[in-house]
Amino acid sequence: MAETGRVRELVVVFGKLGFIAFGGPAAHIAMMHDEVVRRREWLSEQRFLDLVGATNLVPGPNSTELAIYLGYERARWRGLFVAGLCFITPAAVLVCALAWAYVRYGHTPAAVGLLYGITPVVIAIIAYAVMKLAPTAVRGVWLAIVSVAALVAYLLGLNELVLLAAGGLLAVLVAWWRRPRAKGSSRAAALLPLWLAPIFAPAMGGRLWTLFLTMLKIGSVLYGSGYVLFAFLRGDFVARLGWLTDQQLLDAVAVGQLTPGPVFTSATFVGYLVAGLPGAAVATVAIFAPAFVFAALLGRIVGWLRGRWWASAALDGINATALALMLGVAFQLGRVALTDPLTIGLAIVAGVALWRFRLNSAWLILAGAVVGLVHALLT
Repeated sequence: MAETGRVRELVVVFGKLGFIAFGGPAAHIAMMHDEVVRRREWLSEQRFLDLVGATNLVPGPNSTELAIYLGYERARWRGLFVAGLCFITPAAVLVCALAWAYVRYGHTPAAVGLLYGITPVVIAIIAYAVMKLAPTAVRGVWLAIVSVAALVAYLLGLNELVLLAAGGLLAVLVAWWRRPRAKGSSRAAALLPLWLAPIFAPAMGGRLWTLFLTMLKIGSVLYGSGYVLFAFLRGDFVARLGWLTDQQLLDAVAVGQLTPGPVFTSATFVGYLVAGLPGAAVATVAIFAPAFVFAALLGRIVGWLRGRWWASAALDGINATALALMLGVAFQLGRVALTDPLTIGLAIVAGVALWRFRLNSAWLILAGAVVGLVHALLT
């Protein structure tokens, strides 16, 4: 098939996924597998699994990077941009519209009621994600120690990037210590994973420029589940810059969960709250731009990284630390969202429904919204 025809196919497939892909990264990957492997046979099961694994070797939103790289596999460079933009744009536009409505009507009784019911469900979703990821991220006693130490440090106020860098470096040092001493091996290799977590100073210029650099930093260094994003957003926009409140961040998280596509579109909502429509555009471009760069590099670096013991060890430490950041932000946001017996009950019921019935999180959020509206009408 000609490349133009393949590009049209990518528009159809990833445009559709951009509108219907609810449920977070794991659900997105499952839907992509159904579309490109089972239904269209664009690539083999093994190749698909290789690509899924490859996206875990680089920072950024894994399911978005997978969509971008699948586009590259199908139609090279044109496909890379088409697949990524078709997957990201529908959610970003919808989130921007919801942010406009939130700013305009966010303090009406109906909107307050919606968010009252939704935010406890979001806390349960994050806690459930931590539970599901823990067996993979925390393999062994020493990784558990790293995770607990990172959680304590985060709650004490340490910078998220410093924690991720420290977790990766510590994991490399432990792996280096356990390795048999090979003749001529370089100990300096243990310091190489520091490139995984560069620390950018916030810009001192205009608000849009600061917003751009902050979102670009987050998109460039964020490892682990998309839910780790919320720890970064809280650290930068609530704690350091003071541009958002915890409640506004919770509302951004809720909107990111309620809409299809990448969880990272919560950044679009944050950008709108910070600087209106230009802020939404700047935040969206900045946080997703690194994903296109990393996806373009995947084919060149994956084989090289897989053969390096320190890269594997660094990812172990980073993932254990990322899990701690998720748990820490769930605790901090939970103090804002769980304010009475009803909200606590909603969080418990949502958690049980996720664990027992594996319901799509979008349905739970809609149910929480209904409960919140009913509560607002009755009080």
